[in-house]
Amino acid sequence: MLGDAHPGDCVAPGPLGRYARQRPDTPACLERFVSPASDDRALPRPQLELIDGFTAHLRLERRLSANTVAAYRTDLLHLATFLHRSSRSLEDADHAILRRFLAQQHALGYARASIARRVGAIHTFYRWAVDDGTVAHDPSLLLGRPKVANRLPTVLRAGEAADLVESPDIQDADDPIEHAVALRDRAILELLYGSGLRVSEVTALRRDDFDLAGARVLVRGKGSKERRVPVSDDAVEAVRAWLTDGRPHLAADAGGPLFWNRRRTPMSARGVRAMVHGYAGGLLPGRRVGPHTLRHSYATHLLEGGADIRAVQELLGHSSVATTQRYTHVSRSRLFEAHEQAHPRA
Repeated sequence: MLGDAHPGDCVAPGPLGRYARQRPDTPACLERFVSPASDDRALPRPQLELIDGFTAHLRLERRLSANTVAAYRTDLLHLATFLHRSSRSLEDADHAILRRFLAQQHALGYARASIARRVGAIHTFYRWAVDDGTVAHDPSLLLGRPKVANRLPTVLRAGEAADLVESPDIQDADDPIEHAVALRDRAILELLYGSGLRVSEVTALRRDDFDLAGARVLVRGKGSKERRVPVSDDAVEAVRAWLTDGRPHLAADAGGPLFWNRRRTPMSARGVRAMVHGYAGGLLPGRRVGPHTLRHSYATHLLEGGADIRAVQELLGHSSVATTQRYTHVSRSRLFEAHEQAHPRA
């Protein structure tokens, strides 16, 4: 269990593990500390204003993505709710009660990765609060972060990735709407695998971001950073077909986002994930394949083909080459696998 035990604290019978499908029932003695992260109505107004000031700093000064800011806010709401129900606040929290908060998260069955993310949010918040003069001392300085297994990313083989990208049936759809949806799906899949885009980057694309003649696209990545990446010939053809024969049937107006759904509203990240899962479920049953799997596959196949790691870093929009280096481990593991399967003395 994380943190120091105190009278009345609950200890879960055992960690659920990363792959548990549901969390256990909340222990009775923890129920009064638990509330939905989105339910901030019970928090005092000063606490909400403090959290809002912190998230504004993340959004405006550090220019973090909307999803990252939302995750930080959720983590701080969890902590603030716990402190409020313990008759404490973010300003007067100390090291001991922060450890009790982490112990509670562990007892509730949260995965190590989730707890580690919350520790990171707490560290970031209190560094900002000290700099802002809201608190005099940082109570999280000695707060440890649980170790998280560094799993290698899931990667498809080149043939599997090609089959997935070509799954949408763009030839036999008689209904104009169905044909438009198939063209859209093909274009999105080509961009996910052919250019390694993130889901958020795909949904943020606009029509004028493409230079189809030059086979380039302007991408807005994390932290509002922009980069231009090459687009494959297949992706250019797919996007051009979508713009010509598909988009007019789904788009509510000529401008706005590039991709739209059946309800004539912009395609969301959740919609893209559901689309990829749908095609992958029929083609690769039993495999956990999502949009980021195609991005992982894009990077790994580039490195396997001899691309320079710095070039791959730029294409992916990674701020640090260390993030890109994990794909070299995937390539290396495939070499070992090939050796074991093919060499007589392996």
